[in-house]
Amino acid sequence: MGVMHFMNEYSEEDKLFLLNLARKSIEYFMEKRELLTIDAEKIKNKLKEKKAVFVTLEKHGLLRGCIGVLQAVEPLYLAVIKNAVAAAFYDTRFFPLSEGELKHIKIEISILTKPEKIDYKNVEELLKKIKVGDGIIIKLGKRSATFLPQVWEKLSSKEIFLSELCLKAGLSSDEWRKGKLEVYRYKVVCFKES
Repeated sequence: MGVMHFMNEYSEEDKLFLLNLARKSIEYFMEKRELLTIDAEKIKNKLKEKKAVFVTLEKHGLLRGCIGVLQAVEPLYLAVIKNAVAAAFYDTRFFPLSEGELKHIKIEISILTKPEKIDYKNVEELLKKIKVGDGIIIKLGKRSATFLPQVWEKLSSKEIFLSELCLKAGLSSDEWRKGKLEVYRYKVVCFKES
């Protein structure tokens, strides 16, 4: 499946459905402290395909939570429910979302393509192969981290991007210069509440 096909795979109706589902899931969890359940029969087959997905919450343009999965292990709609709740209540960088914040939150959903490994012999080659706009995953031993493509808007230099990603993984900021990291790239279909 080509990337362009992937980008056009979801209709406006699909995107709206998933954004509403994410918001409903957060509201439901806030009230009931349990995950929203919906009848899978009523879900379009397209939204039942297993996908890797991230849900990001912003408040007044600032990050307020972001949780996701890099592996496509669950149906898309279910991954949206779980990660919306996780981003709202279990992102350890933030306090759990309060009821008063709900109306100030904008939800963004990113559906990921399958990560593709970047083979490189040295740092120059790695920098050449990484494209601004790629989602990037790094791994070293048990440590790993990812930045969604949207992060390029804030970190436009490849060097700074990789350094910050190393710090996020709990590594030293220049770890990527040693040429030992496993690096993967992916694309996303990203859409947010208007």
